Amino acid sequence: MSVKIRLQRHGKKGKPFYWIVAADARSKRDGKFLEKLGTYNPNTNPATIDLNLDQAVQWLHNGAQPTDTARAILSYKGALMKHHLDGGVRKGALTQEQADAKLAAWLEEKAGKVTAKKEGLSKAQEAAKAKALKAEKEANDKRAAAAAEAAKAEEATEEVAVEETTEAVAEVEAPVAAEEAAPAAEEASEETEA
Repeated sequence: MSVKIRLQRHGKKGKPFYWIVAADARSKRDGKFLEKLGTYNPNTNPATIDLNLDQAVQWLHNGAQPTDTARAILSYKGALMKHHLDGGVRKGALTQEQADAKLAAWLEEKAGKVTAKKEGLSKAQEAAKAKALKAEKEANDKRAAAAAEAAKAEEATEEVAVEETTEAVAEVEAPVAAEEAAPAAEEASEETEA
């Protein structure tokens, strides 16, 4: 029976979530497995990986073959490095303490790289937010200036309209007043004649 370390898909459509499992090579992708070694969530940035390092290394010692993606995950978490160093200890090339020190140094370096990536992503997000806020302020200022200009134009239009209506009323009232004065003058002239 050949054993594979592979991913077993879970989660919903468009949001995959994987279990890292040791399974018989003949079993279905999401079928029966021998042992669950961890989880892998590619939906986060950077991807979240939770792996039982000792169990994964034990399966590698027993001859389990990882798939390509599982190999990349095991390499990322240091399982392949530990497996390699354990081989050196078995052959007598180095002691267990030396192997543990090398693994600890490698894991620390890897953690530094991951932390740097997270900080870079957070800085990029902050810069994007600041840029969006600045653009929004500029748009709001333009909108406010346009509204102020429109209000001034409307006031000027209203003043012109008021002046025009007063002039028109004055023009209309002048002939009316003249017409009213004309009959009064005619009546006065008739009275003087009589």
